[in-house]
Amino acid sequence: MRETDSVMWRKRVRTGHAITIQGFFVMRTVDYLKDLVKRQKAGEPAGICSVCTYNRYAVESAFRQALEDESPVLIESTSNQVNQLGGYTGMTPEDVRDYIRGVAEEQGFPLERLILGGDHLGPFPFRGEPAEKAMEKAHRMVFSFVSAGCGKIHLDASMRLGDDPGDENTPLDSELIAERSAELAVTAESAYETYLQEGGDAPPPLYVIGTEVPTPGGSDEVEEGLKVTEVSDFEETVSLAEK
Repeated sequence: MRETDSVMWRKRVRTGHAITIQGFFVMRTVDYLKDLVKRQKAGEPAGICSVCTYNRYAVESAFRQALEDESPVLIESTSNQVNQLGGYTGMTPEDVRDYIRGVAEEQGFPLERLILGGDHLGPFPFRGEPAEKAMEKAHRMVFSFVSAGCGKIHLDASMRLGDDPGDENTPLDSELIAERSAELAVTAESAYETYLQEGGDAPPPLYVIGTEVPTPGGSDEVEEGLKVTEVSDFEETVSLAEK
């Protein structure tokens, strides 16, 4: 480990957003996520637990464990769980932010080590509506998550909407998915600029794309296992996203 990567093993150093986590000097929490990717690409089995529940006992336990490990905590909300209309929890992204921060402060957990995220952000909760209306609501959802200071944003526009042409049992056109996802990313960037203008100090969000994961909130079906993404499918997704 290089000296520039570590100040002192398992010693926390706080300077603004700067912290030391598990020996790695990390300027901001999003940089910790970037570091995970670098370590994975270098062959190291590295990852982070994503907590997707607001059960107080579970959230408190996550903070207590992270205090012991001197690690960050990532708490995410799915698009049907939390959104600008309340989702099935009745909470907006701002409500979740305030609730989670409140629990963190009660547990003595430093807020600069807290990462909030949005999972499957897109038109999923509104997929039965015409595309124009569903995407309008999806844009408002993304805007609200970024405006709340969420730093990990998963964009998912893979589902068919109310008036999309074609067989509802076949996948949506990959180019249309990429186009809609890119439009959502533009909204996210706009939301972040507004967030900064209003005095926000969270770092720019990191984006996650790709949809070959369980549906938002989990699947109702019994699954024997997850299918590994084909290399060709991955390359197509990246290529279309880069356009």
